[in-house]
Amino acid sequence: MPTPSFEDLPLEAISRAAHYNHHHRSLGTGAARAAVFGASDGLVSNVALIMGVAAADPAPGMVRLAGIAGLVAGAVSMAAGEYTSMKAQAELFERELRVESQAQRDNPGLETLELVKIYESRGMPAASAQELAEAVMSDPKVALEVHAREELGIDPSELGSPVAAAAWSFGSFALGAILPLIPWFIGGGDGALMASIVFGLLGAAGIGVLVGHFSGRSIPFVAARQALIATVAALVTYGIGTLVGTGI
Repeated sequence: MPTPSFEDLPLEAISRAAHYNHHHRSLGTGAARAAVFGASDGLVSNVALIMGVAAADPAPGMVRLAGIAGLVAGAVSMAAGEYTSMKAQAELFERELRVESQAQRDNPGLETLELVKIYESRGMPAASAQELAEAVMSDPKVALEVHAREELGIDPSELGSPVAAAAWSFGSFALGAILPLIPWFIGGGDGALMASIVFGLLGAAGIGVLVGHFSGRSIPFVAARQALIATVAALVTYGIGTLVGTGI
């Protein structure tokens, strides 16, 4: 049975073949990254804040106020920062795609040669590289996608959503920040303080489990690492709060 040439393949298959031996970043919407970072930051920052304020031995209402203020301010700041970051990244990538699209219209021969050189550098025979590059360049949409992947390391269909990233960041930060604050809505004193520590450690370990699962790392190791980070942050602020409270 004869081997089909690239001309016999559909453009979708050509696009996949053009991604020959190439690994690029998958930007996605940024929501998963924002959710994990947001929850982790919310938990660590608020458990540290609550421990620091509680160490000064104020009334439970003061701890609640500090925790709520930390939750709201942190969530808003996190969402704004995530939106700005994702928006700037998306605009940068869009600009690079416009430049690449214009280059393909102005100098198709040069752009074809660029692809040929890329494929040859990865071990593809010269004739096959030329045939594949010409097949890719025959469709402007496929050509832009392939050049974006090969030269820029991005996928035009996955530039990310700043709004989604900001929303996930806000919600996950608030979720993480509320955990160590829950005991202070119920009671106060040493009981609420110990409950905050337990909630914070459980929340940090839970985030570690998720990170370990999605990253392929050792789940116990990542969970312990997250719990340790939260513990160190809480101990530092608790010590500072104790000193300040004593000084006052």
